[in-house]
Amino acid sequence: MPTSLNSVVLAGRVGGDPDVKYFESGNVVCNLTLAVRRRSRNSDQPDWFNLELWGRNAEIAANYVRKGSLIGVSGSIKFDYWQDRSTSAPRSKPVIRVDRLDLLGSRRDNEASMNSYDDDEF
Repeated sequence: MPTSLNSVVLAGRVGGDPDVKYFESGNVVCNLTLAVRRRSRNSDQPDWFNLELWGRNAEIAANYVRKGSLIGVSGSIKFDYWQDRSTSAPRSKPVIRVDRLDLLGSRRDNEASMNSYDDDEF
């Protein structure tokens, strides 16, 4: 049995169109936000997660995922660290490094969600 485990599985709706960057090396990275409803009677607000996809998963997201798309992901949590430009304070944010991407909605569902998506739907 492993002494530690870093594993995340999420399903939700994408909060914006993919932010895709291509590098001279041939690598590609895609960043997305994912809204996931928490099972709670007290909260209608979703939890938001930052996703980072590389390689083939990034290309699939770039081609098939749009704001409002229903997706499932699995991966691990990492932290991005930087220094605030105005205050010089150290900052960090959790990011889900996606190893597996699943397109959960049908093509028709994805097209409908792209055309009628509203931030208040969550």
